[in-house]
Amino acid sequence: MEKVILAFEGRKSGEHIRDIIESSGLADCLICRSAAEVKRLVHKQHVGTVICGYKLPDETAERLAEDLPMTCSVLVIAVQSLLDMIADDEIFKLAAPAARNDLLSSVRMLLQGSHRMERFVRPQRSAEEDELIRAAKAVLMDRNDMTEEQAHRFLQKKSMDSGVRLTQTAQMVLDGL
Repeated sequence: MEKVILAFEGRKSGEHIRDIIESSGLADCLICRSAAEVKRLVHKQHVGTVICGYKLPDETAERLAEDLPMTCSVLVIAVQSLLDMIADDEIFKLAAPAARNDLLSSVRMLLQGSHRMERFVRPQRSAEEDELIRAAKAVLMDRNDMTEEQAHRFLQKKSMDSGVRLTQTAQMVLDGL
């Protein structure tokens, strides 16, 4: 079954929304109390949908959304005056109080959208792979007096020309090949 993260300052809000979503059979809900907890769960459990209030104890929903992967959709449920303050067009909004059917329709749409996004977004590199690429760019910048952008383009071009992953090309640069 699908998983959805619920993050609200008030315990009752999260529990009420959880009851609606889970009783419909749409998804299992994981309740969080902070943005930091949401970020950990999204990465640990690969959850693609977050439903939250406008503000959490440690940051706003808009700031939280900036730190989540592209494949993760965010639905903010709040009074209209708070929703109007959200500038990010990638954040979905639902005015409170929300009707049960409106909530379920919104969640259903977000779950379907996150599946589509997963197919188009490349898997993210690990921290080790990112460090390998950074090190190779540093070598290229130092040896060839390149900017970071030029070094990155060089690695991309060599990678495409040779048909190997960017990390493999970066390793070759570090190995002196």
